[in-house]
Parts: sequence; structure tokens; C-alpha cells
Amino acid sequence: MRAALYVRVSTEDQAKEGFSLDAQTKRLEAYCRHKQYEVSDIYRDEGCSGRDIDRPEYKRMMKDHEKWDVLVVVRLDRIHRNSVNFALMMDDLRRKNKEFCSTEDKFDTSTAMGRFAMDMMQRIAQLESELIGERVKIGMTRKAKHGTGNMGSGHPFGYVYERGSLIIVEYEAEVVRDIYSMHSEGMSLRSIADELNNSFVSPKKSGKWTHQSVSKILQNPIYAGYIKWDGIVRKGEHEAIINQDIFEAINGPIG
Repeated sequence: MRAALYVRVSTEDQAKEGFSLDAQTKRLEAYCRHKQYEVSDIYRDEGCSGRDIDRPEYKRMMKDHEKWDVLVVVRLDRIHRNSVNFALMMDDLRRKNKEFCSTEDKFDTSTAMGRFAMDMMQRIAQLESELIGERVKIGMTRKAKHGTGNMGSGHPFGYVYERGSLIIVEYEAEVVRDIYSMHSEGMSLRSIADELNNSFVSPKKSGKWTHQSVSKILQNPIYAGYIKWDGIVRKGEHEAIINQDIFEAINGPIG
């Protein structure tokens, strides 16, 4: 069996005895000799956090998956310190028919007990992910009900988030006002999108304006100074871009 050996130290780990990359490598090489594994390659990430998957050697190893059959680490925390990331990695390995082994934790997916332990860890990670999602939704809903904070994902066109608050981006706000103005003059959504594209006005994300993206701006109460979250609409703390009367003339009363 071909083995990929992965070793990692963070900045804090480098000061601890026995945590060096060389020390981990020696343990893994000895384990492979005992198991009669062929070492395919050794992947060494130095000064990298286990909570971050954006590690050069980790990414190279996963890209090289066709070169090895089993991924071997000294301890589970060498590969991931986040249970959700670990579960995602294990799903990826399972799809690719790869095995995983942590020598000190006695965690080996080539055994029945190892597969059982893996299933339990993935269930715990899934529970943790769902609980985090529930807490986030409860917090956002509470903010919406009390009219505090600004709801939404990313940076809505016309605004940018700064320290948790929505701040108007003036040149984008002018585009928003033009969209409402063109609509009030009777232009169709597709015609408005064409006009913006022909004027080389770029949307927030890459690509071109569409009738759907125009419609979202016309229907979003954020531009009238309101926030909407999970069906709850409340007055926001940010500055409106268009008058509430203009918004309600298109969409009806807010809330």
C-alpha cells in the first residue's frame, strides 16, 4: 500500500519538544516500515494552523491523491483541528477510496473499529455544524425583531459593510437610483439590464446585469432603509438610497 505522510507544525508547536517536522516524519516512517507501506511522498507544512485548510502542502497532497492509497499522520490534530473540516476531508477520502490512519490515536479506517470511530466523529461534526447554524439564525432573527444590526449576505450593491454597518457606495447608489427611475418610466427589467450593460456598468459580482438582478434591487427593502430576515422586516440603522414612497409604489407597503 502506498502511503502519503503528512506532518504539520504551527508557530506555537515549533517551541514544543517532539513536535518538529523531523520528529513526526521519523515516527511515520517507522510506522510504515512496520506496516510494510511504501512511502509515496512526505508533505510538510511548517508554521500553518490546523484550523485552516489553505495550506500549501496539504493542498498538494490532496491534489496528488492518485499517487497514494492511505494518508498517515501522527495525530488527528496534525491534519485538522476543526471537526467539520475533518469530516469533509474524510468524505472526500471515502469518495476516492482512500484510507486514513492516525498512528497515536489508533485511528485506522482499514479496520472495522476505525470505520466505526470515523462515522461517530462525522456525526458529531454534523451535529456541531447544525447547532452553529441554529445559533446564528436565532441571533439574526432576534436582531431583526428588535431592529438592530443589518441583515443580508455579502455586500449588497450600493453598500459596503464597514465594522458591521452598511455604508453607501455613492457611485453604486446612483446606479440603484437610475434603476428605480428607469422602472418608473415604464422600462422592462430586461431593457434596464441591457441599458446598464451597454453603459458598461458592472454589477457587484462578475458577469452582466440580468432581469433577475435588476428585479432583486427593485424588490429589496434595504434600499428604502429597511432590513429583511426570514420574513421579518424592520427599519434598519443604515441610510436609505431611495425614498420609501418610491419603493412602496413598486412593491406595496413594506412589512
